Amino acid sequence: MTTKLSLATLDAIKDRAGIPAYARASLKPGIVHFGVGNFHRAHQAVYLDDLFNSGLDHDWAIIGAGVLPSDETMRARLAEQDYLTTVVEQDNNRTAAHVTGAMIDYLSPGNPAATIARLADPQIRIVSMTITEGGYFIDPASGRFNPEHPAIAADAAHPEAPKTVFGLVIAGLKARREAGVPPFTVMSCDNIPGNGEVTHAAVVGLARLSDPALADWIDENVAFPNGMVDRITPATSRREIDVTASDYGIEDNWPVFCEEFKQWVLEDKFPQGRPALEKVGVQFVPDVAPYEHMKIRILNGGHAAIAYPASLLDIHFVHEAMEEPLIRAFLAKLETEEIIPVIPPVPDTDLRDYYTLIESRFSNPKIGDTIPRLAQDGSNRQPKFILPSTADRLAAGEDVVGLALVSALWCRYFEGTSDSGKAIVFNDASAERLQAAALAAKSDPDAFLALSDIFGEVATSDLFRRRFARALRHLYEKGTRETLSAYLDGSLAD
Repeated sequence: MTTKLSLATLDAIKDRAGIPAYARASLKPGIVHFGVGNFHRAHQAVYLDDLFNSGLDHDWAIIGAGVLPSDETMRARLAEQDYLTTVVEQDNNRTAAHVTGAMIDYLSPGNPAATIARLADPQIRIVSMTITEGGYFIDPASGRFNPEHPAIAADAAHPEAPKTVFGLVIAGLKARREAGVPPFTVMSCDNIPGNGEVTHAAVVGLARLSDPALADWIDENVAFPNGMVDRITPATSRREIDVTASDYGIEDNWPVFCEEFKQWVLEDKFPQGRPALEKVGVQFVPDVAPYEHMKIRILNGGHAAIAYPASLLDIHFVHEAMEEPLIRAFLAKLETEEIIPVIPPVPDTDLRDYYTLIESRFSNPKIGDTIPRLAQDGSNRQPKFILPSTADRLAAGEDVVGLALVSALWCRYFEGTSDSGKAIVFNDASAERLQAAALAAKSDPDAFLALSDIFGEVATSDLFRRRFARALRHLYEKGTRETLSAYLDGSLAD
């Protein structure tokens, strides 16, 4: 027997899963969050739920906000269950479910006036976002805000009816300035180096296109703290919905499955106040950059590294990729010999120990994280997670055999078939041009590296180009398994 999740049925669920220890009616909004996906509901919302359960800060509840038409599906499904979410934490030795209630409303996409009105509300003191690496309108090669993107140009031409997150944020800040209300803090929760600085550049850059005076005011008065976030959270499929029903008797439209581990490191820059997140495990530090470098390059870079050889070998789940000895050994050699040596020291952290933790997390069979999820959006992820390590090694005069192999594997993946001949389904906004370049690279490897907005200065290195060409040729002539073996025994560098 299953119970449909709602506020009215929490009492019936409490013997099967944890439920909020607070009365939802006691919560008042303090945060508007853009990008209500699985990661947000398994991370920021969980931290706040923990805080509310301790009896603290009930005036910091979340109001979700949709921007894309696709966000309406999430809003509608969560609205049916009073914005509650079943979070199922799965570690190698433990599985548990609890219902979170930190979100109390969700603003519909396509209604900018309502969103702007809520952003102007003095109760809202933080605006946060998880809009993915590709949502910041960054030129991949330079890492700078791209003011010429069509969506940005459209918001600049019509700032009164914005369609991007940044356009809405600007409109909300403008309304607050006109009403004499102090500005909210803008907090990115995405996996981008210097995510606060990147968000600042996007907001100020867009504002400057239509209202330079407002841009100056935002630049001088709005806080954009940097932060590092971490929790492996796969996409929800029918499998997760069915497991939630069968194992916990909860009928949840969109449950979230995640690992037990979570981490959040933040700069303490919140002029209008913040919830006492340090009470529930958030680390507040003067400088997030060392933690960001560590996580983005070792964890996210590790995900990006194994995604393409696993795809080419027809492996579906991440833990299955880690069970393949060649992939596990490839990742370990790449991390320890090429990635970790160019990461600056992190306070009170041994980077080798951190990699051991990451290796264990990738190997968790209960998570059900998928290789297609890791392989998606490579045109945004490779320049942020892999190529910075490549650039640092080249600048230091070091070799890049493994990192060039990662780029070659990505190119080989975009040929469109796995080693067995199975068709690959792409999930990348730039898939068409990536495949065209990858097909041309079969005879001319430089054709893929000519994607200058992705590879930038890295592609001008003769060493990188040689390593990339050799790896790509080896992949086509010998296949993925033999190429990984050649890397491991050192012959790929000959």
